[in-house]
Amino acid sequence: MLHPVPVAQYRLRDETLDLSNLAAYNLYLTVGAAGLRIGVADVRRNKFVVLEDYQTTSDATLSGQLQALVAQHDLVGQAGWNKVRLAVQNRHFTLLPAPLFRAGDEAAYLRLHHTLDPQLETVHHYTHASLEVVSLFAAEKALTEWFLSAHPEGRLLHQTSALLEGVVHQSEQSGPRRVYLSIGHQEATLLAVRDKQPEFCNVFPFSTPEDLIYYTILVMQELQLNPDQDSVVVWGDLMHDSELFTILRKYIRNIRFGNRPFDLGYSYRLNDVFEYRYFELYALHLCE
Repeated sequence: MLHPVPVAQYRLRDETLDLSNLAAYNLYLTVGAAGLRIGVADVRRNKFVVLEDYQTTSDATLSGQLQALVAQHDLVGQAGWNKVRLAVQNRHFTLLPAPLFRAGDEAAYLRLHHTLDPQLETVHHYTHASLEVVSLFAAEKALTEWFLSAHPEGRLLHQTSALLEGVVHQSEQSGPRRVYLSIGHQEATLLAVRDKQPEFCNVFPFSTPEDLIYYTILVMQELQLNPDQDSVVVWGDLMHDSELFTILRKYIRNIRFGNRPFDLGYSYRLNDVFEYRYFELYALHLCE
């Protein structure tokens, strides 16, 4: 079966990228309904030198579309990188305190939140060592098989893990409870962090701006936060002048766009893109 090749939305590369020396770079991928995103970071300079974004379709599997892209791409399928990380974007995950986690029981933990299809999905875990939290998640089986075949030393994780590491990296020690919002394709991740520790993390589906407002305010109220006073930081696939952001700002007074992860460099080529986009892709650089 022939899969459609995803269409490029952005293809930004720094002229310093040396394709003959991939060991000097880390390769980062995020894969989900929002698209296939590619990032490359120069290890020595701690700097992103590539950002690419490809639009996916719901008519074909993610692995099929990724492999169609790989077949004609000069980077993604290549071996020899310093590190490779792939984050899957879906709602099939849970977070568990590390002391409660037992290797081998991943499917049992996840089954409480998601009905697994062993024919089509595999279960994985990722440990946030500094937070003493373990992420358990399901991924498309064909996608993980391709990834582990192409990049045997690569790490697979859930996009919420990248978001969590990025937010904790930016939040203040002894800081107050704050809500962070990452908006994707018809879904939004709501994360609450206090004193560099996660207190809430969930992914909500939404089809209208009103849905998103409902979930955001509901979570804030559950956490005893006031939408009229407490701030919310937002990243993701939206524009300053979008209807979604206009409505968010109407109900949440202190909403603001987030920055790219601190302490990293970014090629001037990436200045074409708003800083609040692709946060999870960049934050893969902060993941083990």
